Amino acid sequence: MNESKWKSIWKEEEESAHIHGWDFSHIDGRYEEENDLPWDYESIVRQYLKKDFDLLDYDTGGGEFLLKLGHPFHKTAATEGYGPNVGLCRKKLLPLGIDFRACDTPSKIPYDSESFDLIINRHGDFDAGELHRLLRKDGIFVTEQVGGDNDRDLVEMVLPGTPKPYPHLNLKEQRGVFEDAGFHILRAEEAYRPIRFYDMGAFVWFAHIIEWEFPGFSVDHCFDALLEMQGMIEREGKVEGTIHRYLIVAGK
Repeated sequence: MNESKWKSIWKEEEESAHIHGWDFSHIDGRYEEENDLPWDYESIVRQYLKKDFDLLDYDTGGGEFLLKLGHPFHKTAATEGYGPNVGLCRKKLLPLGIDFRACDTPSKIPYDSESFDLIINRHGDFDAGELHRLLRKDGIFVTEQVGGDNDRDLVEMVLPGTPKPYPHLNLKEQRGVFEDAGFHILRAEEAYRPIRFYDMGAFVWFAHIIEWEFPGFSVDHCFDALLEMQGMIEREGKVEGTIHRYLIVAGK
């Protein structure tokens, strides 16, 4: 296929790069990640979640994971700060009786102190001191986070020299943040695992969605690099990078 055809295909992906909630189904089967983490976030949450617990899902996205848990709605609360997802959650969660509130400031979560037995957060921002305020005695916070080294090899392929957006996001530093806020650590793990793209259209879509990792990315700006990556796919069947994740379970 000639270069102009590739550019046309990739620009179509660029223009379609919008999501509702945190839905990556557009590139299902065209890429894979998180298939081999050494922990299972859902299983860990279920390990600590009891039916009579008051639960908060902070930064719930579109509420997809929260609803999957099947926790009693009257014992469930959620926040979200991203505008399109806020509207989605209001339509989807409030009618169920879930106490949903918009919140885009991690240090000012709009609930009373000691309101929750368990707070969960996956890949969202947070303030450890504010979480400590919201939890009851013996309450637990469970989070899986994207680390500061996430996708760095992929970023270097298309935007060499781009600074890390969140260099402080690593297990050692964040463990200390929780301990300084008064928590004791119940579980802490960190992992680096592969992320694989099987066509460059999927990568273009992904890089636009994860714009904080790929600032200034565009097909036009990165076209030569994308062609080189296309060559990798033709030779090896994939382009591979590295994800960075860490898990913390903290008790009050």
